[in-house]
Amino acid sequence: MGKVVMYSSVSVDGFVADDNDQPGPLFDWLSSGDVPLDESGELKVSQTSYDYTRPYWDQIGVTIVGRHVFDLTDGWDGKPPSGIDHVVVVTHRPQPEGWDSEAPFHFVDGVEAAMAKAQELAGDRMIEVAAGDVGGQMLAAGLIDEVRMDVVPVVFGSGKRYFGSVHAQHLLEDPDVVIQGNRVLHLRYQVRR
Repeated sequence: MGKVVMYSSVSVDGFVADDNDQPGPLFDWLSSGDVPLDESGELKVSQTSYDYTRPYWDQIGVTIVGRHVFDLTDGWDGKPPSGIDHVVVVTHRPQPEGWDSEAPFHFVDGVEAAMAKAQELAGDRMIEVAAGDVGGQMLAAGLIDEVRMDVVPVVFGSGKRYFGSVHAQHLLEDPDVVIQGNRVLHLRYQVRR
């Protein structure tokens, strides 16, 4: 079974989006460099960020997101982002009307079912869990191995929290990766067991 990683870009004060679900400058670092991060040519980062991010992306077999993120992105038009093989969507609703059932998206009810489906699909590859409410639920359920944050130098003041509505203390180890990129600080923490 692969490692389970909770991930997102985040403001210094811990938000993944503002109150209107807008990420503002949180993803500006993905266009602040001169090294292409993928084949699209749209994402260009510093060499330092590339050396950290590209190997991480290459390890991901499945991403788990909530229905809210799925709806905000229009399901990435049925193509998982960043070359990922599958997306598992945690939702209490059925897939959208007219959704292409051949698209590698899997709709499940609850975080435990999402993790079981992701493990089945990922094999020994990494499972990425989008930060926010679903990520926080998975952390609270003891399903997260590692927390990765791309901290962007902006303060939102309010918005959608990185850890969602977690209401209990969870200890992390000291960061084992701290990398300065252009307008971003890449951090990685192992979850203390």
